[in-house]
Amino acid sequence: MTDFATRRRMMVDTQVRPSDVTKFPIIEAMLKIPREAFVPDARREAAYAGRNVRLADGRVVLEPRTLAKMLDALNLDNDDLVLDLGSGLGYSAAVIARIAEAVVAVEEDEALAEEAQALLGEHADNVILHTGPLAAGAAEHGPYDAIVIEGGVGELPAAIADQLKDGGRIACLFMDGALGTVRIGWKIDGAITWRFAFNAAAPVLPGFEKEVAFAL
Repeated sequence: MTDFATRRRMMVDTQVRPSDVTKFPIIEAMLKIPREAFVPDARREAAYAGRNVRLADGRVVLEPRTLAKMLDALNLDNDDLVLDLGSGLGYSAAVIARIAEAVVAVEEDEALAEEAQALLGEHADNVILHTGPLAAGAAEHGPYDAIVIEGGVGELPAAIADQLKDGGRIACLFMDGALGTVRIGWKIDGAITWRFAFNAAAPVLPGFEKEVAFAL
């Protein structure tokens, strides 16, 4: 029988802590939430590997290091309302729920959302699961203190930027081809100012593709 608890500790000790993630609430959340429960059954053995885990076409659970460093850079507090976009089966939402006051998780894949509802009901009691287009967010529950996007971004939809509270912050993994950079944005007087955080990579989420300009 696989000892997932030991693998979870190893993940934190070899992937998260060495990436300069030292905030106790993040460490505790990643030690407590069983990542193997939030990936497809066929990929449970890969749940704690240091890479993205495939959920469906173009959809992944972000590698532990990427998620942990995003949350660290956002400096989440226990009174924050967080929008988690592209939550898949709910792993990221369950982790964030142990750090923040409440999480609104958005998933547009109905099969993933249905399974996530059951998993989150078991592992987090402060998550609202919203089923709908990722690029539309969930304005009815906002505005949000922080936004986390669980996949690559070519371009940030205006609808998402609008749902960030003034003074709030957002973590985006901007992809340029196969290369990606995580940037943290702060919304001040209605405009988002970006700062480089670290390098990572993930498939671009549906609705977050960069618009191609056609020139005659």
